[in-house]
Amino acid sequence: MIADPRGPIDYDETGEGPTIVLVPGSCSTGAAWRPVIAQLRDRFRCVTTSLLGYGGSAERRSRHDADIAHEAEIVEAVIRHSGGPVHLVGHSFGGLSALAVAMRDPRLLLSLTILEAPAAEVLRETGEDRLYGEFRAMTAAYVGSYAAGQAHAIERMIDFYGGAGTFQGWPQRVRDYAVATTPANLLDWTCAFGFALTPSLLANVTTPTLVAWGDNSHPAARRANQLLGQHMPMAAVAEISGAAHFMIATHPKQVADLIARHIHSR
Repeated sequence: MIADPRGPIDYDETGEGPTIVLVPGSCSTGAAWRPVIAQLRDRFRCVTTSLLGYGGSAERRSRHDADIAHEAEIVEAVIRHSGGPVHLVGHSFGGLSALAVAMRDPRLLLSLTILEAPAAEVLRETGEDRLYGEFRAMTAAYVGSYAAGQAHAIERMIDFYGGAGTFQGWPQRVRDYAVATTPANLLDWTCAFGFALTPSLLANVTTPTLVAWGDNSHPAARRANQLLGQHMPMAAVAEISGAAHFMIATHPKQVADLIARHIHSR
């Protein structure tokens, strides 16, 4: 744990070698990376954290101040605590937060890997209105159902990403945690929709980057990540066969191999 004046930040590490900081997505903690770390820890020092409002990382946002800069700040604190610069890897909203770090202070990074970030705004900025509308329709229905008192409103968001039945297929403890952290996830979406991702801004990201997505993921998520890779000049892209959004749990070896190859290509 990192002591911070604005609240504690999760921190854990295992293994030896070049340092990888692994940032999980919403509704999870650094523990979500265990299947991937099992593939990497003999070759790398793996550092994990949790985003704001998850695990032991204290929330510092409010609905009036939901800015992805707050997420970038805690990831930067983790990097500095680990002795950076580092190879930064983010999944889902963690990937979007990692991209924010690359935009703010590329000196902290040796490389960047983004695993299917919810980069909805790049769709809007590039005229992909139909797919952008699918993100907006999902979140509007999700927010509305939660406001109406539906405790399991987050199931709509999970199934948007993983496919129908994904939420119900999770272990009970995982479903319970997602339900309990819904308020944090709603702030995550506010941050995501407030994160400008214009082609000109992405063109300034010069960190060597890998952007990956699952070939079974939602078309809007796939296209958003394709566009990230297209507009960042130092980006390579990869599609993970048979995977959907929750790839770090379902396809850990493929994910680990992609990360390792990207790092070794630097």
